[in-house]
Amino acid sequence: MSKSATVLLRLVLPVVVLVADHQIHAFVVPQQRSSRALMAVQRSNRNHYGLHASTDTEDQQRTAADEVREEADAALAAVGWAAPSDDAELTSDDPFVKQINESIMKDVGVGLDELLNPAKVVNLERDLYNLRADLAQLTGKGEMEVAGLATEEIDGGGGGEEADDVRSKITKKETDLAFERRSVFRGWLKNVFLVQAVLSFALSWVMVSNPAQLFGGFGWFYSNNMDTSIRVLGFWWWWLFVVPSLRSRRPRGAEKKALDLAFLGTPLISILAPIATKETELIWLANLAVVAGSYAFAFLTDSDDDDGGDDGKSQPEWLKFVYKSLDFGSGRERGARQ
Repeated sequence: MSKSATVLLRLVLPVVVLVADHQIHAFVVPQQRSSRALMAVQRSNRNHYGLHASTDTEDQQRTAADEVREEADAALAAVGWAAPSDDAELTSDDPFVKQINESIMKDVGVGLDELLNPAKVVNLERDLYNLRADLAQLTGKGEMEVAGLATEEIDGGGGGEEADDVRSKITKKETDLAFERRSVFRGWLKNVFLVQAVLSFALSWVMVSNPAQLFGGFGWFYSNNMDTSIRVLGFWWWWLFVVPSLRSRRPRGAEKKALDLAFLGTPLISILAPIATKETELIWLANLAVVAGSYAFAFLTDSDDDDGGDDGKSQPEWLKFVYKSLDFGSGRERGARQ
């Protein structure tokens, strides 16, 4: 994931959660607020009197939180959603990326953007480049250009424990890279995402129109106002699952533009429409209209160079930034941006 995409996600997702929570409460008459307020005051008092109980406990909690964040970063890196290893973004025109693309074409027969996790491949290649350069220095080879060289060619031997640690990292990353280079985004996987989108489309309509049809057999459905919660979640389903499933197919040209617009438009409708109506079916239909309108607009205004070499030079900078931030799932932009 690019740095701009990461920032956008971290800003948007909490806002969506808060808005959905407020919408759920707006659809019903609030109940038991007094008891909840009393419980909040009691919790506040307990926190106040126990604030200075143990600084050691606070340190342990901070350490645990840091460990959780590190594990989360490692998990993101494992699926190619981590930021690049340095601040510079590599584009498809970068000689380093071109070299990777040519190598994959020679070995696998497909381009970099056809791999399952192109960003992970680029990041692994860059990590290996840096690690091999470090190993060359640690083993007496000095500063040398390691691009295109195997590890054995730049390893001068020895180097002590630090060099052994670098060798271990290189071995692990080479194993990961060999696997990722052969993980191609196959056509059947695109069909899986298409089926997922269709099923999400049908499921979301049932959720907004008659959720009891799906969940009426469960006791929890009739408690805690789950009917309203599921109805609200139903029209948010467009932004959460339907449009993302279609975008996961990595479309190009007019369809890519349409889904980018839909991905921007559906959350706006889901946020603003409840101001005018509390009918969840109408809000769902409004989302459908936005998606259909996005397709119509994109195909009517499509031209041969929209997805071509000019890279959207006619677009304003803010719009190009938004599109690039949205493209963390399209393949080309995940580490190897067009």
